[in-house]
Amino acid sequence: MTHQPLSTPFAFDTEFDAAGVVVSAPSAFRPIKRAYGPAEVEALVAQARLEARSEALSEVDSIQAMALSAIGEALISAIPALTQVAELHRRQAAELALTAARVVAAAALDRYPEAPVQAALEALGQEIDASPRLVIRTGDLSDTTRARIEQLCADGGFSGVVAFRTEAGMPAAAFQLEWADGRAAFDPAEAFVRMGDALTSALAAEAGHAENLTPETSLEGRP
Repeated sequence: MTHQPLSTPFAFDTEFDAAGVVVSAPSAFRPIKRAYGPAEVEALVAQARLEARSEALSEVDSIQAMALSAIGEALISAIPALTQVAELHRRQAAELALTAARVVAAAALDRYPEAPVQAALEALGQEIDASPRLVIRTGDLSDTTRARIEQLCADGGFSGVVAFRTEAGMPAAAFQLEWADGRAAFDPAEAFVRMGDALTSALAAEAGHAENLTPETSLEGRP
């Protein structure tokens, strides 16, 4: 048994009549080009590169748009968490600053316990200079500190009697001044409490929820 070679039938696109006149001819016949010159090859390669570059840029633009959209969605979803982190950071920074100030102030008051009294006497000089008697209630003060306070009163123009009263349990640098027409007091612990409350209220107001402030949200570690 023998195999016949494969053959491709030939299609006649042009038809003739019996007299040899063309009856029909192909309307757009383009012969297949089998060979290209170097210039044509370079032109085809350049065209292919241009098309590939255009497709690549289009794909890159599409990927970039998708990435930007994903980033935008991630940022939008992260805004509440970022807000909470920023608020927590501000609160912790404020607590740290207040704690550091408390430590520094405590050291300064231990070294100069008469400083708050001196500041008060200087501020109240005109109010107490006409009073016949000034009562100063403090914790346990040394004789040197008392003599310094008496000298401060004299330097401020007070000519009345300065009476010291020792109050057991009163913190260092705390005092109470009593004269005929008024009274003044200072307690470092209460001062830091007020500072903490003011700072907490300021942070809450900045965050826009000052009306929701409760004792549980106030600064911890108060004296």
